[in-house]
Amino acid sequence: MSPLLPPVDPSVTAQLVAALTPRLRKRLDAGVAKVAGRPVVRDGDLVRIAVDDDTDLELHAPGGVVTSAEAIRCGCLLAPDCLHRAAAASAAPVAEPTDTAIVEPPHAEPSVTETPFTERPQQAPPASESGSGSESGSDSPHAPAPVPVPESATPAQREAAAALHDAAAAVLEAGAEGAGAVLQAELLRAAHTARLAGLPRAAGRAVAVVTAVRAARDHDPAHRLSDLTAALRDVLVLAHRLPAATGPELAELRGRVRQPYTPDGSLRLYGLFAEPVLTATGYAGTVTWTADAAGRLHTVADVAPGGAERATGSADRAVRIGDTSLTPRELSRAGLAVSGATVSPTGRLGAGAGVRAVRAPGVSWHAEPLDRLWAVPVAEQISRALASDLDVAKVYDTGATKDPDGRNGGAGRHSRDSGGDRDGRDLLFLDVTLIGTVREAAGECLLADCDGLTLRLAAAHDDPALPHRENLRILALLASERGARLRVVARLTPAPLPRALLLAASRPTDPAAHVDLGLDRLRRADLPATPTPDAPATAGRSRTTPTVRPAAVADEAPVHLLRRRVHQAASGGRRVLAFSGSRGSEAARLRRYGLGTAGELLTALHATAAERARDPFGRLLPADTGRFAAAWLGAAVYAEEVDRALCAAAWGVDPSPS
Repeated sequence: MSPLLPPVDPSVTAQLVAALTPRLRKRLDAGVAKVAGRPVVRDGDLVRIAVDDDTDLELHAPGGVVTSAEAIRCGCLLAPDCLHRAAAASAAPVAEPTDTAIVEPPHAEPSVTETPFTERPQQAPPASESGSGSESGSDSPHAPAPVPVPESATPAQREAAAALHDAAAAVLEAGAEGAGAVLQAELLRAAHTARLAGLPRAAGRAVAVVTAVRAARDHDPAHRLSDLTAALRDVLVLAHRLPAATGPELAELRGRVRQPYTPDGSLRLYGLFAEPVLTATGYAGTVTWTADAAGRLHTVADVAPGGAERATGSADRAVRIGDTSLTPRELSRAGLAVSGATVSPTGRLGAGAGVRAVRAPGVSWHAEPLDRLWAVPVAEQISRALASDLDVAKVYDTGATKDPDGRNGGAGRHSRDSGGDRDGRDLLFLDVTLIGTVREAAGECLLADCDGLTLRLAAAHDDPALPHRENLRILALLASERGARLRVVARLTPAPLPRALLLAASRPTDPAAHVDLGLDRLRRADLPATPTPDAPATAGRSRTTPTVRPAAVADEAPVHLLRRRVHQAASGGRRVLAFSGSRGSEAARLRRYGLGTAGELLTALHATAAERARDPFGRLLPADTGRFAAAWLGAAVYAEEVDRALCAAAWGVDPSPS
């Protein structure tokens, strides 16, 4: 996947690949590799690829996205039936699926998202579920009537769910290593069909699968196997549950493309921190988090098509909010007074013509109202974060929004790990004491004491263009002063040990200020020159970071045995689990630790992987992808829920939803 190419709508890729002859389909993966390695020149909305000395490919991307097959043109003799057009579409990032009626214009204003940590008062009358963008609380006679929720899935939705299941099962059968451009296109076609059938949530997760598969095949440093596993699991869960769902459950599984708005009066916002957004689907920018006087969280997002350069540069790019303009770096330390606010049911505050905002003073993390975020007990914060992602099938909406005056409210949906469309409930506001570092497979983590728990603080993003990892190394030097205290903002990552991704921290030399660890760059000069009051004197010796390796817990549940096989299947497909190996001993070990269900699921997973029937002549018949997908899904969901329970136990909280 080439980050230099503009994102391409999923339906375009599916259409171009479907038009290829069987002979050209066999050559598609080689064609994708060739196109991805050719020179790319961008001139406004036109992107040109030099296929060879005499042939150019042109991608027309008005608004930054290729939205039709005709927008990809090739100058070779076989065009438009050539391999080059399909290869270019397959090599480009997958555009986030959006409703064509609300595609964001190139210069749309940023959106603001509000996340209430306290219960929001019910608006009356309620907003329209149709997502038309009309302001239902007004006296307008043209306000749309609420659209009733269907009692059961339509035949088209059932067919779309079946197509999604079959396409996702085929990708799982091959694994990321074997899922080439043709299988990817089949899943994109199923995603497009699901979107037309009114299933935007399932369509969005199917696109996430393709994005993760491409990142894995391209050896993208930012690729995480857990992301691919989660996306595959979500698609299969949604495809399984949708046909039989009714009423509110069906509405939840279907998701929404548009989010209506209701008035929310005036807001006084205080800058909290900012984080970069860099997605595998070709979107980048910055999200700035703020809080109001009641401690409720809001975000201002400036995210658009782009790469790492936009993610780092947007921190100093002014965004217009009402009557004022602030850069994310400024807003994270200042404040806003907003009037005429309109808010969607999910808490997103629109940026329409009726919104007014002026710059206002900010406060430090140790002053009200921000200080109250850190006053919430850690156990309560963990329970809130775990509950925010309790249902493995509850994934993010597409996030395309529209203000009451008909303008787009934001930059649309972004990667689940990007922060661009998060509700903030997984954020942790912690006071910690640094005690050392520990090395993990992904790199070094800080070790910190938090209310008697040993917490691991990891880098939030591994892209070398972002300063997360570099800043973590600087803070590791501070950990040499055992007893150094920091106030931090982190994002919970469910794990058997207390672990979170570090987003922002109080400045070591000035606790009243903070550092946005994805935007600002710490230097050694930012570390205190003298030991902290609680630390022993260290004069006369250089800073060295103690590496602490916590002792392994003897009775730790070995659920990783099941999780590892789930991840192996997502990466290498059925074939990697078809061999006997040590599967018998692994299942027996799970049973010895009281995880009998995990042992049965692992046995069933290996059995279905090795299951291949033969015809009367001894030839292998096509594998039953449905049986293997069902066994894998059961193991994946079980591992996810056990991980959540172990995470809650590690933090000492009740894993059950409140």
